[in-house]
Amino acid sequence: MRLAAALAFAAIAAPSMAQELRPFRYATNWVAQAEHGGFYQSIADGTYAACGLDVSITPGGPQVNGRALMLAGRVDGYMGGNMLQPFNALREGIPIVVVAASFQKEPQVIMTHPGVAEKFEDLKDLTLLIGDAGYQSYYQWMKAAYGFTDAQRRPYTFNSAPFLTDTQSGQQGYVTSEPYSIETEAGFAPDVWLLADYGFDSYSTTIEVTRETLEARPEDVKCFVEGSAKGWVNFLHGDNAAARAMIKADNPDMRDDQIDFAIEALTDYGIVISGDAETMGVGAMTDARMKSFYENMVKAGVIEDGLDIAKAYTLDFANTGAALPLQKTLVQN
Repeated sequence: MRLAAALAFAAIAAPSMAQELRPFRYATNWVAQAEHGGFYQSIADGTYAACGLDVSITPGGPQVNGRALMLAGRVDGYMGGNMLQPFNALREGIPIVVVAASFQKEPQVIMTHPGVAEKFEDLKDLTLLIGDAGYQSYYQWMKAAYGFTDAQRRPYTFNSAPFLTDTQSGQQGYVTSEPYSIETEAGFAPDVWLLADYGFDSYSTTIEVTRETLEARPEDVKCFVEGSAKGWVNFLHGDNAAARAMIKADNPDMRDDQIDFAIEALTDYGIVISGDAETMGVGAMTDARMKSFYENMVKAGVIEDGLDIAKAYTLDFANTGAALPLQKTLVQN
């Protein structure tokens, strides 16, 4: 009788508990893909719900400005890129705060034809196809730190044909995406040079909220940050079938082999779990890393000196170690 009563109570309470979940709307910066997998995972397996949130994802795309949606109050959080955008927002007085870094490494790479370069510095002898956004950011760092030149750069128009036809060229890309396209379309695996491994030390796939949300809803921010960290571990190293299905529902063009490739790249290159995340948990950030990246960007002339960058982020939510038990169970064993 006690069991029957308990089950009856649970049946009555479940809808009520579901209704008490607080909505949290999250915008990604591109169409649904494996690079967003941790967020989908924690929706699919109930991790967000367990700490009180009903999370929904608004996928990005070429015509969607998720950060603007957040500033307008239409979403509660935004998946940023690297730390340059928050630093620029700080300069402009825009109240954005980074509360976690899903990726310890920026996935930006330069691809070259197999065997053309033996070390990163050899890329200075090649023609490099770099888009305007990349030229204004990481390429300025490449010039300042390694001596790359404007003369060797050609505009990248998101067409790989010039790279494929010129073996003495390199092309920008993301480690999870463009190498896959080259392998599947051109039939060879390019050599991949991950800029993060050569000193471009920004965090990436950041979780941004407005200062208003941070101050008004700290428990919700904590739930989302910690839930996302757990989601990334489960997506990369656990059962991600439900999350895959959600990604493909939001992006019908996404294929399982592409998701497989991205997961392997995220894992092999330590994009999510490396450095501080190995001991502090997924999502971790430190003042030292923030300071290092900012100083590198100042030296490269990408951003001006004198910003109080501590106002662009907070360590209050990212460094709780929420994902460490999962990491010890799923990753280290």
